[in-house]
Amino acid sequence: MPAAPALPSIAPRPRERGRSRRPALGVLAAGMLMTVLDGSIVTVAMPAIQADLGFSPAGLSWTVNAYLIAFGGLLLLAGRLGDLIGRKRMFLAGTAVFTAASLLAGLAASPAMLIAARFLQGVGSAMSSAVSLGILVTLFTEPAERAKAIAVFSFTGAAGASLGQVLGGVLTDALDWHWIFFINLPIGLAALALAVPALPADRGAGRGAGADVLGAVLVTAGLMLGIYTVVKVEEHGWTSAHTLGLGALAAVLLAAFVARQATAAAPLMPLRILRSRSVAGANLVQILMVAALFSFQILVALYMQKVLGYGAARTGLAMLPAAAVIGAVSLGVSARLNARFGERNVLLAGLALLIGVLGWLTRLPVHANYLVDLLPVMLLAAGFGLALPALTTLGMSDAGGEDAGLASGLFNTTQQIGMALGVAVLSTLAASRTDALLADGRSRAEALTGGYHLAFAVGAGLLVVAFAVAFTVRPSAPREVPAERKVDGHVIAA
Repeated sequence: MPAAPALPSIAPRPRERGRSRRPALGVLAAGMLMTVLDGSIVTVAMPAIQADLGFSPAGLSWTVNAYLIAFGGLLLLAGRLGDLIGRKRMFLAGTAVFTAASLLAGLAASPAMLIAARFLQGVGSAMSSAVSLGILVTLFTEPAERAKAIAVFSFTGAAGASLGQVLGGVLTDALDWHWIFFINLPIGLAALALAVPALPADRGAGRGAGADVLGAVLVTAGLMLGIYTVVKVEEHGWTSAHTLGLGALAAVLLAAFVARQATAAAPLMPLRILRSRSVAGANLVQILMVAALFSFQILVALYMQKVLGYGAARTGLAMLPAAAVIGAVSLGVSARLNARFGERNVLLAGLALLIGVLGWLTRLPVHANYLVDLLPVMLLAAGFGLALPALTTLGMSDAGGEDAGLASGLFNTTQQIGMALGVAVLSTLAASRTDALLADGRSRAEALTGGYHLAFAVGAGLLVVAFAVAFTVRPSAPREVPAERKVDGHVIAA
């Protein structure tokens, strides 16, 4: 019997495949933007929230803490569950939870209702964010195209933080604080509508691959307790029984989790992921970098409002040049620089610029001139546009198809740990220094500025350590995620 004639290939050409994946990248970027905006937009509106709902100063901090604890505590678990049940399902469920929780937050009429809504927002953010990078690296497998996709994704994270402060100020002044949560509704609904056709329908490894329930309980409890302990340091102090006791318990839980992963038949976090020098180094650098840059994102805004007397909208607009340069660098040049000079070298250049940012801030005067004293800082923030895409590429460099969700969850977890540490360490140091200067008879403006100077100096020191760690990182050879195949219409890892 003669052989059937060969059919012409109908596989899409690279340019066509790139076009077909752009909607998926847009969905993932929108999800990241919504999460990051929510994290920064709240900070500008906190005085208005306190006045309207009658929060106590200690209670007000829980509008941030409730979100941080849920988000940081669940990222690792959500990432692994995404690998098992399907990353698309996890992303859709998380986006739906976050959008519904945003509506609840916007309608909040009491402190308890707002704190509960913020906790649910953290749950939803963890579910969607934990798998976003995992989806991205399985969609964009070639190093060059992955670098461009990560640059777009990183832009939404880096610039979104600054844009959140602009939107927070404008919405709070023009409307009221409720709209900082309502703004998430159109973004979330659009992301859900577009994600269904745009994201690949992956089946995941399946629950039969094993679900380490004990490991999940240990790591979730350990991370939540650890983050709770850190964010309460400002209230209780570093050497209090509260901090030392709960911190020790969190460390025991996390140590038990690591021991469990070494012996479990189907571990939640296979320890092989930490054997990669680039992955381990990138996650450590991220903790240090995010902790240091809390002082830029939050304390600079507080300085402008409490020392210079800026309103919420003016503070947001003053931060806008930072968002602009971060976006220009992330989208315009970061992918090309990574391809030409390597991610590690670009990361080092970005960290050097960020050290300059915090070093410059240590000399801020009480009566600052924006053009002379603050605008250079905003422009040097371009270093974040260099550092974050390079760091993200290194953090996902050894993520195979079976571990992409886990690597994504781990990378986001270390980001939240860094943020919690930044909040605890730098805000506590700034407050202590301010109190000491007030006791010495300094004016409130002078005392606040002195407190911020100390936080900026410590942040610069953290970045110097991050630079040293990054210098030791040896990137792995570019690794493509294993090809995927279809079974019954579903995409699964080969």
